[in-house]
Amino acid sequence: MNLAAALAARVDADHPAAVEFLRELIRIPSDNPPGDCARHGEVAATLLERLGFTVERHSVPAALAAAAGMASVTNLVVRHRFGAGPVIALNAHGDVVPPGTGWTQDPYGGAIVDGAMYGRGVAVSKSDFATYAFALKALIDAGAPLAGTVELHFTYDEESGGVLGPKWLLDERICRPDFVICAGFAYGIVTAHNGALHLEVTVRGRQAHAAMPATGVDALEAATGVLAALYAVRRTYAATASAVAGIGSPQLNVGLIEGGINTNVVPDRVAFRLDRRIIPEERGATVEAELRAIVERAMAAYPAATAEVRRIMLAEPLTPIAGCEKLVAPLSRIGAEEMGEPVTPHGVPLYTDARHYAAAGIPTVIYGAGPHDILEANAHNADEHLRLDDLRRATRVVARTLAEVLRPA
Repeated sequence: MNLAAALAARVDADHPAAVEFLRELIRIPSDNPPGDCARHGEVAATLLERLGFTVERHSVPAALAAAAGMASVTNLVVRHRFGAGPVIALNAHGDVVPPGTGWTQDPYGGAIVDGAMYGRGVAVSKSDFATYAFALKALIDAGAPLAGTVELHFTYDEESGGVLGPKWLLDERICRPDFVICAGFAYGIVTAHNGALHLEVTVRGRQAHAAMPATGVDALEAATGVLAALYAVRRTYAATASAVAGIGSPQLNVGLIEGGINTNVVPDRVAFRLDRRIIPEERGATVEAELRAIVERAMAAYPAATAEVRRIMLAEPLTPIAGCEKLVAPLSRIGAEEMGEPVTPHGVPLYTDARHYAAAGIPTVIYGAGPHDILEANAHNADEHLRLDDLRRATRVVARTLAEVLRPA
């Protein structure tokens, strides 16, 4: 039996164990917010140790976690050295968005219905804890004669921006791989994605009795002027499209707004937060300057009010760098063989932790368990689910790709 067949057989034999491994991860809440993820990290570490791995637990200092709005973060690292050669890291995140409403299955139950497992994070991206762990296990169990090291980086703040996950591991020099595959969510291979800028705009006026509104300064009136200006600019974005397939145009969304004192009081403060998606051809600093200028121009019509703009987060876009082709080529070919259809590189309009590795100059792509399209999995939506056969096939693809990339010269 050749190595590819041996790896496929190992993955298939371990598939029931991988399903139970994933179910255990789903049953431990790790919602972010509130970002209290240390317990999930400990459970994941214990499950990995049961598979025979040595697990490094790297706890982020409490003050750093608190500054990022999280309660606790413990990142996990597994290293297996097959021989001298490059280091390939596999990164997935265990923090998830809160489940919200509308579920027909328990979001923490891991129920299996018609061949699919349901639960928050089952697609993004607890599934790839299983994909990557069992791909590495297959390589070890098959006695693959490889030249290099495989690392597992399981981190816990992707939903907050990844600064305490991959970036922290890199900044602290805990890890420095030569190549990275980050958690996926569809059949295709992602080589580029949007960035995101989150800004908070706070408009201040002066309160007054609603019977005499002219004696105050209406912060809401000024805020609506700013919002109108932002929405006017948003309507122009459709005319700009990224050259990267799958990316589309820049986007702007105002997703949170609060303010006012009472119905019968002129509002003295209104704050809202916006999300601006940045296509690969753009840079965050330029986009931020443009948005700040829009706010300033709009506020000129309300001289008695003031506005403060505060950056919440800036995630730069992911763009391919030299060396990515060494991962893309085998992933595409092997993926097509395992999935029975073309598996091609493309871009996506969301943002991920992959950008932190790429920003450090490390060739990085995104590939893991998922359906044809992320929308099929209801990721970040009610009834998030993953077809278990997609988990099995993605694990085969990753194992075979690692074997090829780390093949001795």
